[in-house]
Amino acid sequence: MEKMRVMFLCTGNACRSQMAEGWAREMAGDLISIKSAGIENHGKNKRAIAAMAEVGIDISQQESIRVNGEMLEWTDLLVTLCDNAEEQCPVISPHTIKLHLPLTDPAKIKGSEEEIVAEFREARAKVKERVEFVISQLDSK
Repeated sequence: MEKMRVMFLCTGNACRSQMAEGWAREMAGDLISIKSAGIENHGKNKRAIAAMAEVGIDISQQESIRVNGEMLEWTDLLVTLCDNAEEQCPVISPHTIKLHLPLTDPAKIKGSEEEIVAEFREARAKVKERVEFVISQLDSK
């Protein structure tokens, strides 16, 4: 049986979708094929990389990628992680299932370094919950 192909999509593919890709690789093992992308390409976010490293997940080698038609055609399940990605997502294939699980962008938080790091840790936890939900839904099929 072919693996389910899951793509996580957010605005810039720098924080939320990158974290989701990392969590999914960690938790799903060989259950699914995973990609992440953004409506735009914002590059790597050092705080997202650091937050994931704190829990032993290395996302530093993942690339920030702008979504394209080929990726959307590849995708069986598209998980949008922000309202912008939900609203701006290009047309998807009729065979693709779309799931919207929005999160606040931790990169937009202002404050002290401690407050910003705390926000990235909170985002990491919320992304993990969403990835666990996605995997549980796929596992029950």
